[in-house]
Amino acid sequence: MRKILVLCTGNACRSQMAEAYLRYFTRGNAEIYSAGLQPDQIHPLVVEVMLEDNIDMSFAQSKHLGDFSGQHFDYLITVCKNAEESRPADITADHYFFYDIPNPAFSSVEEEEGKLSVFISVREEIKRKMLRFIGQRDEFLVLGESSMEF
Repeated sequence: MRKILVLCTGNACRSQMAEAYLRYFTRGNAEIYSAGLQPDQIHPLVVEVMLEDNIDMSFAQSKHLGDFSGQHFDYLITVCKNAEESRPADITADHYFFYDIPNPAFSSVEEEEGKLSVFISVREEIKRKMLRFIGQRDEFLVLGESSMEF
């Protein structure tokens, strides 16, 4: 079974959403993990926008990159520039992928509706990128029957 690690700075937004989509799209055909260089609590808007896509993240917890020290992965995906530049040498992978996805938590938008819109936009970008990632690999069963609407 393939192992995938998604890495970002805080493991509070982007990597959590990417992990959730990869879990959903691979349907148990891969071991999926995410971690952060400086983990923070899952942002509440992540839980809200993912639930709109029928993915319950209320159970999700941030993990520190150190939890995976010394491990080898088939794929290591970084979703921010900071994580890409700070990848530790003691976590290795056969294949590395970098996506520079903006952190929705750092949006300058003040009003709640605007913040939600930013999170939805980032969610959709992550969904597209993870679908493309999975779709380009023959070893994963892609989608099948799904209740998720696109």
